[in-house]
Amino acid sequence: MSAECSSYLNADKVLVSGFSCPRAGGDARAVFCCGFQDDVKYCCDDPHSFFPYEHSYMWWLSVGALVGLSIAAVVLFAFIITVCVLCYLFISTKPRSKLDTGLSLQMA
Repeated sequence: MSAECSSYLNADKVLVSGFSCPRAGGDARAVFCCGFQDDVKYCCDDPHSFFPYEHSYMWWLSVGALVGLSIAAVVLFAFIITVCVLCYLFISTKPRSKLDTGLSLQMA
């Protein structure tokens, strides 16, 4: 069994010609063409490692994850600041001395 990897342009915009898997001198189990449609194709042994879409979509996933994590960090930071302020206000507004209730607790 063998697979054909079509030609593609690499990151440096250089044309890499198509090749057959497994490659000469490579792993004999790597009979599948893996990678992305537009960038970095290689031979591997997993038939589900070829992604028929462009490599650039991964950057959008990374940007989305970064934005989501940034929002979560801001919310967490705001929560911590709010808790600290409320604790400070609770402690600072407590009366310093005991109130006089008017009752004497001394034994007669």
